Amino acid sequence: MNILIVLCVAVGSVHCLLGESKTSEVESDLGMKIFNQVATSQPTENIVMSPHGMVSLLWILQFGADGITKKELSGALKYSRFGTHSRLKKVHESLTKYKSKDVVTFGNGIFIPRDLVLRKSFIKRCSKTYQTGPTNVDYSDSEAAASTINKWAEYKTKGMITEIISPDILDEATKLVVANAIYFKGAWKSKFNVANTHEEGFTGADGDVSQVPMMFQTSMFKFGMASTPKNVEYNVLQLSYIGELSMFIILPVDSSTALTEIIPHININSINAWKKILKSNKLDISIPRFTAKSETNMQELLAPLGITNIFDKDNANFRKLSKFSQLYVSQMLQAVKIEVNEEGKKASKMTGKYASIVNSGQSKVLFE
Repeated sequence: MNILIVLCVAVGSVHCLLGESKTSEVESDLGMKIFNQVATSQPTENIVMSPHGMVSLLWILQFGADGITKKELSGALKYSRFGTHSRLKKVHESLTKYKSKDVVTFGNGIFIPRDLVLRKSFIKRCSKTYQTGPTNVDYSDSEAAASTINKWAEYKTKGMITEIISPDILDEATKLVVANAIYFKGAWKSKFNVANTHEEGFTGADGDVSQVPMMFQTSMFKFGMASTPKNVEYNVLQLSYIGELSMFIILPVDSSTALTEIIPHININSINAWKKILKSNKLDISIPRFTAKSETNMQELLAPLGITNIFDKDNANFRKLSKFSQLYVSQMLQAVKIEVNEEGKKASKMTGKYASIVNSGQSKVLFE
């Protein structure tokens, strides 16, 4: 294997992401569209994102939306009245069912002032689908409110993310903060020996070479070659964790191939196609030990997908969330962090599920 890693995608359980769940496919496709926008606009930057986390927040908002606001969200989420909530619940449960093998904690938080009364139907939907309910905070004390939310995130991510919101963006006008966090720590099925890790050159997107700790091992791995609709060929390597989770590393056959030529073609269909081409081979592999993190403002990414009304102060409609008639989304932020080492991977993110992507000198990390 070439040392240069161009793209690696870590996906969730086969049942959740590679199975026949229509809801999972809808979520992944919408999340991938958002990820593709960021990756295309920032071709040389490190990017770590959680498509599922983004979509989870949109679903919670959809539960409380009405009118045009609901129409925009439902259209983007491909909402169906029949079976949607039960499928969402199954997807959520599949993220945490293998706790004995992989450590996964996934949570959504709803933080409101005491004077905001949520509708019982909204609370019921959030509880049934995402096992979450409202927590009271005092936004007039922005420091205390931010501390409560940040401590919740720290708990959910087992200390990986200690600050997801700044007191500066909270004030007495704040009526609702919806957050999503996930923590995943997976142990490699075939671990890297720390004694084999040593410094090697790693070529960045700008052509510069940096010395980084490279992990090495020889073992049996699933490996194959795929191509985009435009016949851009790339290699796919699957690194399995103990349990039901895997990381996929993608490396173009032609080292001059731009990352943006491959990323737009990664979706549920392509991942399912990989399953058919990957064959077990004895390989010598090397990947960098790394940590990557990034923050994303969701508002500018959702507009091209037709989701704008939720941010409209005068026209947003959240009547099914509360009787309070002046609710709108002022900010939707995502913070994500991932660590990959000899033992396995730890990943956490606000507004998200789990997953990843890495490339030479930059990280395109997709938490699906």
